[in-house]
Amino acid sequence: MADDYLAISDFVADALDVAQTGINDLLQQAPLVATLPRIGSGDGGTTHKYNKYTGAPVVGFRAESDGREHDHSADTVISVSMKILDFSWTVDVAVADAWRRGGAEALIAREGARHLASALAKLEAQVFYGTGTGGDSAGFTGFMNNTALDALSDALVIDAGGSTATTASSCYAVRWGSDDVAVVTSDTISLGETVVQRVAGATGWYPAYFTPASLWVGLQQGGIYSVGRIANLTEDSGKGLTDDLIAALLAEMPYTPNALVMSRRSRRQLQQSRTATNPTGAPAPFPMEAFGVPIIVSEQLLNTEAIET
Repeated sequence: MADDYLAISDFVADALDVAQTGINDLLQQAPLVATLPRIGSGDGGTTHKYNKYTGAPVVGFRAESDGREHDHSADTVISVSMKILDFSWTVDVAVADAWRRGGAEALIAREGARHLASALAKLEAQVFYGTGTGGDSAGFTGFMNNTALDALSDALVIDAGGSTATTASSCYAVRWGSDDVAVVTSDTISLGETVVQRVAGATGWYPAYFTPASLWVGLQQGGIYSVGRIANLTEDSGKGLTDDLIAALLAEMPYTPNALVMSRRSRRQLQQSRTATNPTGAPAPFPMEAFGVPIIVSEQLLNTEAIET
C-alpha cells in the first residue's frame, strides 16, 4: 500500500472548518502544495532541524591475521527557519451586514476562503522561488535557494539551452515524504475570533470585522537527490521541454521522483515534441506522465525566469 501522508490542505481545512470539497476546488492553483506531506518542526517550535546522512564509513578487505583502520559515518544537521504566512482579513461592517447572500457571516466566510486560496498559491510559489525573484524575501527558502539547484554546473540541473532573457521556466522532478521534500508547519494555525475593530481608511476611521489568521511554515528539501531541475526552458527554437530532457534528468536521480512539476507552457511544449515524433502525424494528447512519472502543472511556475548560468 502506498504511503498516505497528511497534506497541508488537510491541516488548513481542519483548522478553518472549511468543507473538504471547497478546499479541493481552491487548491487547483497550488497542486504541489496540495500533494506535499506536512510534518511538524523538529523542535516543536519555529526551527526545523534534521540530520542528513552525508558521509559513508570507509570499509575494506583485510588480510589474515592483520587488521584495518576503522572509520565512522557522518551526518550533517540541516536547519530550516520557518516563517509566518499571514492571511488575516478585514471586511467593512456596513458592507458585510448588508450582504444579501447570507449577511455578514457569509461574506466573512467567502473572504476567508479566498484569502486561504491566495495563501496556498503564495506558499506554492515560495516552494519554487524562495526568497528570490518570484518568491517573497520575507518567506522561507525554496528550491531556487538550494545550492544544488541554482547553477548549470550542479549535477541535478539539466540545461535546456534557452537564451532569451526573462523568458525561461523550470521543470522539477520532486520526490516527497518524511525523508524527502515536505512542508513543515507549526502544530497549530493561529486563527482568532472575528472581532469588530476601528480601522483607518483613506480619509477617516470605519468599523470592520477583522479575523486574524497565520501559520508558521517552512520547507524541508530533503537530500541532494530529492529534487532535480531542468532549467532554461524557453520558446527559443528547440529549447522547450522534451522527453529527452526529462530522461536526462531522471538519469541523474537514483530514486524515482513522485512527480514532474512544470508550467502549462512546458506541458504544451512536451505535447508538441511528442506530436513531432508521432509516426502517424496525429496530434499527441496532453501529457499526463513521462517515463511513468506523473505530471503536475502548477500555475505558480513562471515563464519569466532569468536565464540560469
